[in-house]
Amino acid sequence: MTTTATAHAATDQHPYTFEEKRKRIFAIFAASSGNLVEWFDFYVYAFCAVYFAPAFFPKSDPTVQLLNTAGVFAAGFLMRPVGGWLFGRLADRKGRKTSMVVSVTMMCAGSLVIACLPTYAQIGAAAPALLLAARLLQGLSVGGEYGTTATYMSEVAMRGQRGFFSSFQYVTLIGGQLLAVLVVVLLQQTLDEADLRSWGWRIPFVLGAVAAVVALALRRTLTETASQQHSTAKGAGTMRELFTHHKRAFLVVLGYTAGGSLIFYTFTTYMQKYLVNSAGMSIKTASNVMTACLFIYMCMQPVFGALSDRIGRRNNMLLFGALGALMTVPVLSNLQNVGSPLVAGVLITLALAVVSFYTSISGVVKAEMFPPEVRALGVGLSYAVGNAIFGGSAEYVALGLKAMGHESYFYWYVTGMMVIAFLVSLLLPRQASYLHHDR
Repeated sequence: MTTTATAHAATDQHPYTFEEKRKRIFAIFAASSGNLVEWFDFYVYAFCAVYFAPAFFPKSDPTVQLLNTAGVFAAGFLMRPVGGWLFGRLADRKGRKTSMVVSVTMMCAGSLVIACLPTYAQIGAAAPALLLAARLLQGLSVGGEYGTTATYMSEVAMRGQRGFFSSFQYVTLIGGQLLAVLVVVLLQQTLDEADLRSWGWRIPFVLGAVAAVVALALRRTLTETASQQHSTAKGAGTMRELFTHHKRAFLVVLGYTAGGSLIFYTFTTYMQKYLVNSAGMSIKTASNVMTACLFIYMCMQPVFGALSDRIGRRNNMLLFGALGALMTVPVLSNLQNVGSPLVAGVLITLALAVVSFYTSISGVVKAEMFPPEVRALGVGLSYAVGNAIFGGSAEYVALGLKAMGHESYFYWYVTGMMVIAFLVSLLLPRQASYLHHDR
């Protein structure tokens, strides 16, 4: 055995001291706490839309109001590619820590604006315009949040356990959704519907802004993972470097992110409205079902992340694409006619288990495709583009097809994207191109 091989073997046997493990785990906690706050702020909009829609889009029937708020939700996604590029470049050139601090500050500002925003009755058309502006700011922030956090957590996670530790990005992402649902459920239990529509919907946005300040303080303690050598390398954080030398990797990540984002938003944010509008459940019942499902889904992430450390990211992704293509139509069709909240919960949990093959490793499977000097840009931009086009439009497309009387077309649309995700996953390398030997 060569000296280098012997050194690697010794490193693999005793890779980290107790103190180093402690520091890395704390770094993952600090980074992911900000991620939780960012996604809580972003998803509160989706879950509170049924209450504040009349305040900003009056003189319309309920379906049109929801379509208008869904349109603003989708518009926030359109800023994600800009955020992915801006914060990816910042992270690759100035450091992951700097990028994460700036992004959580911007999300805080967006939530505070929405919390204090006057209604249409008070300032007229300026109200929905300002709502859109705040959502665009949040979209810019969250567009940069994903790529930088995924990059940082993948780099700071311990070798051989990167799937497990990186899965906590989606633990906190889903946790943000879950907290948003829990806050709404709590408000539903303590306030009547009139108060919720009048002023109660503002409370979650205030909470999100306050929590962002705490996350900001935690992120300021992070240790930088980007080296000076990579940050100052020629082409670091540039589109030219990304598309000249890593175009194939970018397109592969974009390919499976499109399907992953679509099915994720189908069975999370849109599902609450689907249970109300298509399955005929009350808003409270639908919220309770989704609270339970999201909690189970959150707990699944480390399990599926650890599985990828054993069977490989590629196999995780192939299982995701294949099972997603097979189960989407049956699950959504049965949910449409489900009479029991328990049965609905089981079906949604089954679907989310399949989605977990992807979401648990979403960050690390992308980070392993790019070198350090363009990693945050490559991860963030490819994710943001796929997410903006397919994830951000999921709810709008679903509601639009329902309004036209062709709701089942949406089921087949999701299925088709899962087939594409499977085919693209076949292009993934059996051995990760990067991060494999990084400490």
